[in-house]
Formats: sequence, structure tokens, C-alpha cells
Amino acid sequence: MADSESKDGADVRRRVRVALRRHGPTAPVWRRRTAIFGGAATVGLIAVAFAWAADRASEMFGGLVKLHWWLPLLLTPIGFVVIAWLTNRLAPAARGSGIPQIIAAKQAPEAAMAGLVSGRTALLKAVLTAGALLCGASVGREGPTVQVGATIMAYAHKWLRVPVTASVLVAGAAAGVAAAFNTPLAGVAFAIEELAAAYEQRMTLLVMSAVLIAGMIAQGVAGDYIYFGLVGQTLPLRAVLLIAPVAGILGGLSGGVFSRLMLWLARGGASLISGGRPLLLAGGCGVIVAVLGVVTHLTWGTGYSAARAIIEGSDAPLWFGPAKFLATLATAAAGLPGGIFAPSLATGAGVGNVVHAIFPDQPTGAVVLLGMVAYFTGVVRAPLTSVIIMSETTASRGLMLPLLATALIAEGTASLVCRERLYHGLAAGFLRPGKDREAAPDPEAR
Repeated sequence: MADSESKDGADVRRRVRVALRRHGPTAPVWRRRTAIFGGAATVGLIAVAFAWAADRASEMFGGLVKLHWWLPLLLTPIGFVVIAWLTNRLAPAARGSGIPQIIAAKQAPEAAMAGLVSGRTALLKAVLTAGALLCGASVGREGPTVQVGATIMAYAHKWLRVPVTASVLVAGAAAGVAAAFNTPLAGVAFAIEELAAAYEQRMTLLVMSAVLIAGMIAQGVAGDYIYFGLVGQTLPLRAVLLIAPVAGILGGLSGGVFSRLMLWLARGGASLISGGRPLLLAGGCGVIVAVLGVVTHLTWGTGYSAARAIIEGSDAPLWFGPAKFLATLATAAAGLPGGIFAPSLATGAGVGNVVHAIFPDQPTGAVVLLGMVAYFTGVVRAPLTSVIIMSETTASRGLMLPLLATALIAEGTASLVCRERLYHGLAAGFLRPGKDREAAPDPEAR
């Protein structure tokens, strides 16, 4: 009898241990959930801190320009050379936007933690992007936030002994978009269109959870704000039938040209121009950006202020769009860390300004938004993401259908100019020969 009771007690203890291993606080399922929630919350906080630092850097540069209008002619070229040198020497994987890096990192997520999504790369990415804004470069913080967000999510999983998969990187990147723009829906759409080749059920849950948590944290810290301000204007159907094709074709063509030039630069064009001397190219690009900024007073930094002013109806020169286009392209050619999201939206506002000059009787803000979504779609070739970003950053839900129609026209037009999607084309430059090109199995997407 005693032996029987002893065996029963041992059996109960064994079952309890098995249950704790499977469902207790150290079980894989709880470690995975903790990694998702903790990583997403950290992404939200870091995104807000990065946004604050980037804004302060832009303001400091603006203050210097007001004191000494000629200073950028020295500061910007020298800054470009120094940042390009630091990037090439300390963190080559930090150059450019950050989104191509994550597309490349999905092929071998664990291996990518030694380079594309390493802590060193993410830290230098944020610091050097702020430095680029401090010297007037035409860059944005959204692309870098994507790379930093994916890195944070990867480390959260690694520290909790959860496999780092492609789904983890996609979730961190999408959380970065949501927190950077305060646009949760755009984060999900971005993950679908740009980052996820196979968007299945378990990946959906991971991305949605990360986006929701990061968005809530960022909104709680930074407040419930609308990125470009409220746009309540609408367009009648007859006007949409006229304006959408014009904006879509103009924005799609110019965005496609930008993508084609970016890919050419990445695939040998930059070396051809510089003769294999990247620092010389960086200095020359800095001179171009400096001269454009000194002459126009509008092309510095992200272009956020200029874009918002155009949306609100302020008079802006018709050459703003081409000038911002050139400043952004020159900054990218220099190889500086920094994104093209915000500068592309600003260039799109310039496109919208031109379209409004053709249709001056229509509401300024509404027409400008069509130009913005057209150009942005032409560059990134993600019409759903473009429409949702514009809708969420301006609360312009009454323009959803005109925006979508314009984006689809721009997508078709841009594909005639540049068949390859920009971020996926740039990602090839971050892939190493061999195993990195082989897609790693992703248990989260099964």
C-alpha cells in the first residue's frame, strides 16, 4: 500500500514537472510571448527616443543656418565625408535606408545578427542618421527605425532563447513603421507588401501583436498626433477622374525614375562616378545638397515642414519637388545612413503642388495628397502601404478611394520605367554569396 502511494506521488510530481516545462513561465510558449511583447514595447520606446533625437538634430542644423547662411557650404560636404567614412569603416551594413537590409536578413535571420541586424549596426545606424540630419542631409528616420526595430525584436528573442526567424524580423520592422509614423495599419500593410513573401496565419498574429504594442507605447509616450496634420478636404467624382490619372502618371514616372537611378547607383554607378573613391563622391554629393539647400532654403533634412506647409496651402515654388528629388538622390549616392520615406513624401508634396497648379480650383490639400501617394508609390511600389500611410498621417479617410485609384495608376506607370522594386533590388547588395541566399526555414510561418 505504501509502495503504491509512493509510486502515485512520484507520478504526480513527474506530471507536474512536465506540465511546468510545457506551460509554465519558462515554457517556450511563454518565452516567445514575452519576447514579442517585450520587444515590441522596446521598439515603441526606442522609436520615440529616436524621433526626438532626429528632430533635435534637424532643429540644431536649422538654427545654424539662420545664424550663418554660408555655413552649410562647409558643414554639409565635410559632414557627408565624415559620416560616409565612419559608415564604411565601422558599420557598412548601416548605410542607406535599412529596409533592404531587413529584406536581405530574412534569408538567414540567425546569421544576420552578426551584421545586418547586429546591435552595433543598429546603434550606429541611429547615431549616424541623426548626424546626417545635423549636417542637412535629405534623409528620414523611418527606414532606420525599421532596421532598429527588427534588431531589437531579434535580440529580445535571442536573449529569451527563442529561435530568431524571418517572422521575428518582419514583426520588428513592422512595429518600427507603426511607431515611427504613429500608423498601426500602415505597419501591417508594409509587412504584407514589402517584407513578407509568405504571409501566413502565425506570422499575422506575430506582426499584429508587435504593431499593436509598439503603436500603443509610442502613442502613450509621444501622444495621439497626426503626422502631417488633419486634412478634411474631399474631391468630387468628376475632379477625381481628371486629377487621379494626371497625378498617378506624373508621380509614377518621377518615382520610377528615382528608383531606377537608385538601383543604378547601387550596382556600380556610384563607383563609376567616383572612380572608386567613395569619400570623394560623398564630398561632391555634400556640395550638391549644400548648394541646393542654401539656394532654396527648403530641401534640408526630412522635408517634413515643407511638405506640411504645402498640404496646408502655403505658396511653394513649383521647383521644390525636383530640388528635393535631387537632394535626396545625392544624399543616397553618398552612402549615408538614412531613410527615403520622409524625403519621398516631401518630394511627392512637390509633385502634388505641380498637379494643383494644373487644377487650381480644387482643394489644395486633397490634390497634394494625391501627388504624394503617387510619387511614394512610384518609389516603393507598395500602393496599399502608400494609401494607408497617407490616410493615417492626415486622417483623410474621405480621400481613400481617390488615393487608391491614384496609387494604382502610379504603380502601373512606375513599372514601365523600373520593373524591379527598389527595396528588393537594393537588398541584393546586402546578401552574401552562398547560404545567405538560401531561404532559411521559418517555423513561425508554418
